[in-house]
Amino acid sequence: MRSPILLVALLVAAPAAADDVHRGHGIAMHGDLKYGPDFKHFDYVNPKAPKGGEIRRTAVARDFDSFNPFIVRGDSAAGSASIYDTLMTASADEPFSEYGLLAESIETPADRSWVAFTLRKEARWHDGTPVTVEDVLWTFETLRTKGAPFYRSYYGSVTKAEKTAERTVRFTFQPGTNRELPLILGQLAVLPKHFWEGRDFEKPSLEIPLGSGPYRIDGFDAGRRVVYRRVPDYWGKDLPVRLGRDNFDVLTLDYYRDPTVEFEAFKTGNFDLRVESSAKDWATGYDFPAVREGKVRKEEFAHDRPAGMQSFAFNTRREIFSDARVRRALAYAFDFEWSNKNLFYDQYTRTRSYFDNSELAATGLPGPAELAVLEPLRDQLPPEVFTKEYQPPRTDGSGNIRAGLGEAVKLLREAGWAVDAKTKKLAREGNPFQFEVLLNNPLFERVVLPFTKNLERLGVDAKVRTVDTAQYTKRLEEFDFDVIIGGWGQSLSPGNEQRDFWGSAAAKENGSMNWIGVSDPAIDSLIESVIAAPDRPALVARVRALDRALQWNHFVIPQWHLDYDRIAYWDKFARPEVVPRQGVQLDTWWAK
Repeated sequence: MRSPILLVALLVAAPAAADDVHRGHGIAMHGDLKYGPDFKHFDYVNPKAPKGGEIRRTAVARDFDSFNPFIVRGDSAAGSASIYDTLMTASADEPFSEYGLLAESIETPADRSWVAFTLRKEARWHDGTPVTVEDVLWTFETLRTKGAPFYRSYYGSVTKAEKTAERTVRFTFQPGTNRELPLILGQLAVLPKHFWEGRDFEKPSLEIPLGSGPYRIDGFDAGRRVVYRRVPDYWGKDLPVRLGRDNFDVLTLDYYRDPTVEFEAFKTGNFDLRVESSAKDWATGYDFPAVREGKVRKEEFAHDRPAGMQSFAFNTRREIFSDARVRRALAYAFDFEWSNKNLFYDQYTRTRSYFDNSELAATGLPGPAELAVLEPLRDQLPPEVFTKEYQPPRTDGSGNIRAGLGEAVKLLREAGWAVDAKTKKLAREGNPFQFEVLLNNPLFERVVLPFTKNLERLGVDAKVRTVDTAQYTKRLEEFDFDVIIGGWGQSLSPGNEQRDFWGSAAAKENGSMNWIGVSDPAIDSLIESVIAAPDRPALVARVRALDRALQWNHFVIPQWHLDYDRIAYWDKFARPEVVPRQGVQLDTWWAK
């Protein structure tokens, strides 16, 4: 899961009794761990997988000029965070559980008001020096003061970080119920203090950094290629959490600026594996000799991950999108059924929930557990939250959306918009209704252009602009856009990251993922209820309540999702038989 915004802090009450403190090899968000203290390896790996060989993959981006993925400045190389080990590591076949990596054990009281990690004696940097508590403390403080803005909110409520024993570090949290915080600290990628002393952490650099993980950066061609090589004497190679993983000797990532050129390179064997994002290519693009001869395999791997929300996302900071009736009206101009049939070869399912493809998605009407969360906020929420199941507008797929556009016109009129008799354009108080859809991938133009044609029938002047990755990223960080194709991935255990997605504080912080600009006390309250969920049933009910509030505010026009991963690869690899619920794990594959 994407690392959430960390809200951590100090317990004012009396400390928990010693027998209330959990100490163990791992920690689950809710319930029990699947793997006991003596487990040998995860169930979805082949512990006897041979080491060796190479896998060549790609990054579709303009270039890179840095190996520091933790700062705002520069474009970091793909995979550059992977050279560092974290305190804990998650399993892929549980909703959210972590097991010790750099840390041999974790301690936390029943109320989870603090967490302590004891480092393994054998943990080493690639230069052979031990990983120390001082490294952990330095990393934590550096990310909080010099890292990307995300980290200041991510770690902003940790009240104390201290060394309590030779190999033990303890983080103390603010009062309040936040069961996720120990797991969030477990995700900390620890950096080497001795390497960075005397260097400017905030300055982009292509100096190869020192890591501790199973791979090191072996070479690069700036903006074109980066090569990672397996560390043969990697300190953690025999740990249960690492066994059967990290099997390739060499990982090569080639950069391509154009996805079409990238696909052609795959066909000729210039790289080995492609996770397909284009429905059209998946349906029609793999009729080439290597596929017909069985040299390239094309597989679909089912998963149980929440689909998240891919959508046309409105920047509600813009005055024209501040009215929910307007946002709801524009949804009638997106004809998913026609797009799915004519552009996507009927491969996709329409997204209707922010947590689709999981038990977390709100369906039907709210049940008793959800109502207990929603009722105190009734006056602050759209009334439909309590009376209707949300569904995005539907069509028959013929391309005739006249009825839907009629509904849109009614909503726009209610919001004060009308077609100007002279210009035939939608306007209010003499101001035309016009906006820009910002893209960074030209493949989406074929999806967006039919949408803008339908908007034109409403009198809306919508333009499409495709920019390079660097410009796109900067504009997102500064919320300098009208509409984007936004995506928020979700996990099976949502928590603190929801603050970064929809929280009022994040709406004002450049670099957050609250691109929409959601600033709503009721949604803030629902987020906090999710974070404070005491058990799995409560979490499910509270996430569904949050889902309903987001749905009925019409912040986005939902697009589509898959419940499987599309992967094509040259037939030179083998993989474990088991695919965990989080989906295929490429780091468990090996060269034949």
